[in-house]
Amino acid sequence: MTQFFVETSWLLPMYGLIGALLALPWSTGLIRRTGPRPAAYLNIAMTLVAFVHGLMAFRGIWNQGSQELLFSWFDFADVHLTLAFDISVLNLGVLELIAGLSLLAQVFALGYMEKDWALARFYGLMGFFEAAMSGLVLSGSLFVSYSLLEMLTLSTYLLVGFWYAQPLVVTAARDAFLTKRIGDVLLLMGVVSLASLAGSLNFNDLYEWVKVEGLSPALATLLGLSLIAGPIGKCAQFPLHLWLDEAMEGPNPASILRNSVVVTCGAYVLIRLQPIVVLSPVALTTLVAVGTVTAVGASLVALAQVDLKRTFSYSTSAYLGLVFIAVGTEWPGVAFTLLLTHAVAKALIFMAVGAIITTTNCQNLTELGGLGRKMPATTLAYVAGALGLVGVFPLGCFWGLRMGADFLSGDYPLLAGVFIAVNALTAINLTRVFRLAFLGAAQPKTRRAPEVPWPMAVPMVTLSVITLLLPLIMGKLALLPPWEYLNLPVVALILASGWAGVAVGATVPLSKSLARSLNRPLRIAQDLLAYDFYTERLYDKTVVAAVAILARFSNWFDQYVVDGLVNGVGLASLFGGEGLKYSASGQSQLYLLTIVAGVGLLGIFMTWTLW
Repeated sequence: MTQFFVETSWLLPMYGLIGALLALPWSTGLIRRTGPRPAAYLNIAMTLVAFVHGLMAFRGIWNQGSQELLFSWFDFADVHLTLAFDISVLNLGVLELIAGLSLLAQVFALGYMEKDWALARFYGLMGFFEAAMSGLVLSGSLFVSYSLLEMLTLSTYLLVGFWYAQPLVVTAARDAFLTKRIGDVLLLMGVVSLASLAGSLNFNDLYEWVKVEGLSPALATLLGLSLIAGPIGKCAQFPLHLWLDEAMEGPNPASILRNSVVVTCGAYVLIRLQPIVVLSPVALTTLVAVGTVTAVGASLVALAQVDLKRTFSYSTSAYLGLVFIAVGTEWPGVAFTLLLTHAVAKALIFMAVGAIITTTNCQNLTELGGLGRKMPATTLAYVAGALGLVGVFPLGCFWGLRMGADFLSGDYPLLAGVFIAVNALTAINLTRVFRLAFLGAAQPKTRRAPEVPWPMAVPMVTLSVITLLLPLIMGKLALLPPWEYLNLPVVALILASGWAGVAVGATVPLSKSLARSLNRPLRIAQDLLAYDFYTERLYDKTVVAAVAILARFSNWFDQYVVDGLVNGVGLASLFGGEGLKYSASGQSQLYLLTIVAGVGLLGIFMTWTLW
């Protein structure tokens, strides 16, 4: 029976798509009498079926080894495209993570979006979202992966722009879509190049091709840079990182998935491309440089944010920066461990954030306070997620941070220091947010803050338990290193940096007004971090200004050169015709003379250069 589930595991991405299609009668308004909730129930049921099917397939594949399913899609001349699905323990495990978090997020959305008039449309988009992520994980072909990345980009655009009546939401959706398109276009160049060079886009064929193919350094560099451009955009890495901050304008249940498993899918594609990217040392160095800048920079920027969702969106970019460092230094195991543990903890953090927003209708930290006594379940969920996100033994991210710092400490001590610094800065930020939101006196918007209803509380409590039990789950799946390989000095540094961050976050003076300092250097530093190192303004003065100048020049050239040439030909024809009509006397010899003269002038013009 389990073999049946393994052989049909290629159907797993279809469940989310079926849920999206089933929601169409409600989302398009064809069915109004029942209200939109049946669409939500249908999507939740399809996600539950996908989770159960994936679990059975995972059990079946555990002792069998990887399998590859191939379906011929296009075969003509030298072009051979197949739909390849890689059925392995790793892929099915990641798919179960996606299905599980999607299920919890959809149940959470029942409470968060209970009174939203477009509930059916939201669940249809969530099903589309889930289908793209599930297919991306199971894909055994770079061609299919790229197609599903485009599907994921479209899903992000539609979900970020869900409340399209708000101008800021429309701008955020547009910016998120266009920013991702930059990386996608460069990735497409790499996909086309690989298809030409290797003759196949299946990952297994590409891995065999890499072993025997010798590319020139220039070609390998261009290929590697194009392949990493797509994941840089999907994972919100510098300089394509601003979209994730703006994407927080979308509904919170979508942000739960976006900050946990959506960015994980982009990094997962990068991990699968890593055996090809290693052909270029320049591409690997670029990965490390981009990851380092994003990890440290985003961690610092998060400390200065007063918006509850945006401060954690920058934290997501920071942790994905550590993943890029791990891939760039050829430690994919560290990258995968970080992705797994970060996804679970960050999803729980965003559930707690959604609970706060639902109760208070506020996500400004300067207007929150005293929620710890009023919302105990949300408080416990936030604490569990925060502990799982930093290096607190033996919870979640401790293992990824410990492995990264340990493996890099020998050859790249500075990069090991980046892991430790991000851990400390994240602990400071989490403690700062906890103090501002859950401690202190109640504010006007938090004086009446009841706990969230059960559709939101049950997923939070469930994920809190999973976060606390994650080390046991990882141990059962043989994802934890043996105890004898623990590097005690590195473990001590990780633990010390985490608790030092908590101590700093607990003792640093905080003001509800978060007033700017009167000290000029400190005020400049505050503004620098609050405005993300003025990255957006820098883009406005450089890239945006250059595009605007180019657009004005193109408009001038089109208006006065192209249109002028066309209009000139038209005017010449008009005046020529007006002049020739007076020669219409009806005498054939005059017509013949006109034709001979015209042909003669044309011949003189065409042979002028020969003279």
